[in-house]
Amino acid sequence: MQIVFATNNQNKIKEVQALVPKHITLLSLKDIGCHEELPETTGTIAGNAQQKASYVKDHYGYDCFADDTGLEVDALNGAPGVDTAHYAGPQRSAEDNMNKLLAKLENVTSRKAQFKTVIALHLNGALKTFTGICKGEITTEKQGTQGFGYDPIFKAEGYDQTFAEIPLEEKNKIGHRGKAVQQLIKFLNTLTDASN
Repeated sequence: MQIVFATNNQNKIKEVQALVPKHITLLSLKDIGCHEELPETTGTIAGNAQQKASYVKDHYGYDCFADDTGLEVDALNGAPGVDTAHYAGPQRSAEDNMNKLLAKLENVTSRKAQFKTVIALHLNGALKTFTGICKGEITTEKQGTQGFGYDPIFKAEGYDQTFAEIPLEEKNKIGHRGKAVQQLIKFLNTLTDASN
């Protein structure tokens, strides 16, 4: 089975490719000749994922899935949320985003937060969504060099290390994207089982 993962983010592709079974081949947007920026204008995480998946299906004709992820901080009423990738501006700089968030939380004691990923799958004419949530907290300073995005300042519940300090395999087990992808794979496996 070939399916398009509607992203050009190599970090995301690497994370997801490590989770999908060998019989599923992931294609990136680059692989299908899609070089434009996909629209993300709905104002919700789920809406953006659906919008991106529908765009690829409508314009390129491929079955595909798209994800959108938001970091929701309790003390900031769920911000940055849908604006997670460009929290500090259109340059989408992870460093700038982390610095802005740490500054906003400078004197805040409750640092509870959660990462939420919604995957929208466009397959055989139907649209289905899968949601993964990882609860945790924002650290007071950056720790670790692995991962990407806000990983150096996010610590999952029950962990002393940030996402940037734990191995990818571990992050995939407990993380938001990993949880959503596991649901997606389970669903895709039911389809391949049914066709065998």
